[in-house]
Amino acid sequence: MRRTLTFRALALAGLLAPAALIPAHATAASADVSAGDWLLRGGLTYISPKSDNGELTPADLSVDVGSSTRPTGSVTYMFTDNLGMELLVGIPFKHDISLEGDRVGYTRLLPPTLSLQYHFNTGSAFRPYLGAGVNYTHFFDTTTRGGLSDHRLRLDDSWGVAVQAGIDIALDDNWFLNTEVRWIDIESTARLDGDRIGTVEIDPWSFGMNVGYRF
Repeated sequence: MRRTLTFRALALAGLLAPAALIPAHATAASADVSAGDWLLRGGLTYISPKSDNGELTPADLSVDVGSSTRPTGSVTYMFTDNLGMELLVGIPFKHDISLEGDRVGYTRLLPPTLSLQYHFNTGSAFRPYLGAGVNYTHFFDTTTRGGLSDHRLRLDDSWGVAVQAGIDIALDDNWFLNTEVRWIDIESTARLDGDRIGTVEIDPWSFGMNVGYRF
């Protein structure tokens, strides 16, 4: 719970912070987009899984998945002046895995996400948007240590919904700053030496800060 509350506080602060970085001349630029525009964004994303990630049998051990920060990028194509389609990609995230507080390994994941976005053109430097779509998470290179060092742990891939809220802030007619928050439904079946031992509910919040270019 503490981790979730701390992350939400950071996310709120992050959504407000870019406004303080805008030079005075940027207020004359408009963040409005039009049909046919492409929006490219690149930056860093912090993923914070929810606090309670489930229990694994047969001993009903509580599992905890750690947070991770990696470079990410996205591309959005605007079908209309308001509706666009975004694809999020990134460098694989690495998450520690703990049982009852003891680190027993880690996993890497790729979470490409395709979202339909609605952009609120405001005629100003600020353009908020909302999005919803589907996420596919691929787990790989899952490695064990400690109490599980002699066992093979596997996490199955996951499909789930994803929602987002963000804001683009124009620096000029092409360049802009971006900050956004996402929630992603990620649940994976865990297998130890081939046997199913439970479900790992990651369901993370993520926070991204980016630089963008419109063309």
